[in-house]
Amino acid sequence: AVSTLALLAVLCAGEAPAPHDARIDAAVGRGLRFLARTQEPNGAWVAIIGRKVLRSYEGTPGHHVGVTALACLAFMAGGSTPGRGPYGRNVERGLEFVLASTLENGFISAHNSRMYSHAFAALFLAEVHGTTRDSRVREALQKAVGLIVSAQNAQGGWRYLPGVPDSDVCVTVCQVQALRAARNAGIYVPKDSIDRAIEYVRKSWDPRTGGFFYQLPQSRLSFQLTAAGLTALYGAGYYEGPEIDAGLRFLVREWPIYYRAPQTFDYYYGHYYGIQAAFQRGGSFFSEWHRRIAGELLELQRPDGAWSDYVGVNYATAMATLILQIPYQYLPVFER
Repeated sequence: AVSTLALLAVLCAGEAPAPHDARIDAAVGRGLRFLARTQEPNGAWVAIIGRKVLRSYEGTPGHHVGVTALACLAFMAGGSTPGRGPYGRNVERGLEFVLASTLENGFISAHNSRMYSHAFAALFLAEVHGTTRDSRVREALQKAVGLIVSAQNAQGGWRYLPGVPDSDVCVTVCQVQALRAARNAGIYVPKDSIDRAIEYVRKSWDPRTGGFFYQLPQSRLSFQLTAAGLTALYGAGYYEGPEIDAGLRFLVREWPIYYRAPQTFDYYYGHYYGIQAAFQRGGSFFSEWHRRIAGELLELQRPDGAWSDYVGVNYATAMATLILQIPYQYLPVFER
């Protein structure tokens, strides 16, 4: 059988940038400058607030708390923190919007956004708390973590809204990463919540293909779902098992066709988690992975510095710049 690394090397054949290549730094710079220009006066970024419907994404444009968190994380991945660095003011303004969107019960939501956005916002608060120790941030983060823990259902996972009985891998990975970041920042996270999440994600693995199902019982498989499943396991502290290597092989085989990215809602989402899974594997596997995805992203970047998909240019640009900046390791959640 061809090894996972050998298979990836074949797919990556050709000229593409290596980590820390000047072309990557320049692309990141253009992307971050685009995000700085498109921030709204209230600190938010606009994107489509909605949901996927078959292969499309439906909703309405609005001040998006999840995309705001991702844009701020993109600035932080380059070394800026609230009030410090070239984009410190942007992060500071984004933080104020996220704090203002935190409800009394801990749910972080604006304009009917759901658990995806809550998790990205909680992840952002955790990364901010690790650098500022702001009491307002700690209070909001503790409430947000409490909401995640209470929203975990009997399956061990999470869904679009708190209190629903079913789960899916895509929403679950977001919550696991938020819990991991919060724990790294010193917030108490019950071990039982992590253990139940691991059990749910492991049950979602298909040993026949190596991929991860969207929901239980068995449903569809994809690159994006498998990237989410692997990153959820890594984020929960599960580093070895049959699911890991088989899942990575599945990702290499099922790598999506990049030129369709502007007409999707999940290309950047999938690669956001895919590169994190590759980073945790490390070594030559990660360097080859990063070389290939960086090459694709450089081709997809628009002249104005943005990337685009169905969710919106701010979302796609935040995701793309996060993907490219993984090797910098400024954010604790992206460390091994």
